[in-house]
Amino acid sequence: MGNFRPSVTRRFGILTSGGDCPGLNAAIRGVCRAALSRYDMKVTGIAGGYRGLIGGDARELRLEDCSGILTRGGTILGTSREKPFKTEPAANAGEFGVDKVAAIKDNYRKLGLDCLVVLGGNGTHTTAYHLMREGLNVLGLPKTIDNDIVGTDRTFGFNSALAIATDAIDRLHTTAQSHNRVMVIELMGNKAGWLALYAGVAGGGDVILIPEIPYDMKSITGHLKKRAEDGKSFSIVVVAEGALSVEESGMEKKDRKKYWAETSSPSAAYRVAREIEAETGMETRATVLGYVQRGGIPSATDRILATSMGTAAADLLARGEYGRMVALSGGGITSVDLSVPAEKVKFVPRDHFMVNTALSVGTCVGE
Repeated sequence: MGNFRPSVTRRFGILTSGGDCPGLNAAIRGVCRAALSRYDMKVTGIAGGYRGLIGGDARELRLEDCSGILTRGGTILGTSREKPFKTEPAANAGEFGVDKVAAIKDNYRKLGLDCLVVLGGNGTHTTAYHLMREGLNVLGLPKTIDNDIVGTDRTFGFNSALAIATDAIDRLHTTAQSHNRVMVIELMGNKAGWLALYAGVAGGGDVILIPEIPYDMKSITGHLKKRAEDGKSFSIVVVAEGALSVEESGMEKKDRKKYWAETSSPSAAYRVAREIEAETGMETRATVLGYVQRGGIPSATDRILATSMGTAAADLLARGEYGRMVALSGGGITSVDLSVPAEKVKFVPRDHFMVNTALSVGTCVGE
């Protein structure tokens, strides 16, 4: 029945892990439609990320399950932040009453899987790499709005979040101008500042602060005062949630948390806003965009990228090329060994062209 192409993989499992982001359903659709229609594979959908694989929460996915999901946000499979390798096996039982890694391996076999396809970010791919070392066949697809996965030029989810963040900055401009205020907007990016940097440039931010470049408050306030002297009565400050001052970056993590608690600093935007107002006397307000950045439908660019990565994953499955992460490189879809993204973060280089772009148009980056 059907003119199917040959495939080494007969049945694979698929799960989404970590935070949700636009494009997950598009990627699921890409993998499953290609696998089912082109290669006649069987697909087992695993609910709730690695947690579902530990508990054996799985069901058969058919073509009709992949219909109408291209434009949907979130994930039809559900997700969790379960990290089965986080603790030692003896202390790894948790609510399931079993060693989590052992349970994953056991359910992988019980479900009759030839491979496990995981869609996720840094933690997801680190777990995938360790599962590979435990003897399982695994493939990864890189999703995250942070764009911080090593081995791929871009992750799906980033473009959609960039559009949302840029729109938010655009909207803050009108309030800032109307009230002659400094508006500080906090975007996601705990370790890497790709989103804040790109959205800050796209939205015309006057100051952009990212985790990779510790900021000097005197540099920021000096820049804002100069703008005021030049007749610019409002300013936009874009801050990644992981941005740190020079002083904070030199502290141990526990000391930093204690310092923030003592100074009643709930997040980076509020810390920066309070200091700006104290140092300049300018009326300053903070906005934390939060989970809005991760929600909603994927952009056209992310739909295309997620679909392309998904179909490429199906091709890898058909050839039996396991232990890989699908990647975008040089404008084309390729793959890298799972060891490449494992336990790493793709930071913004200080000499990156977008940092230079920001500086060239007069944006302060906190130095």
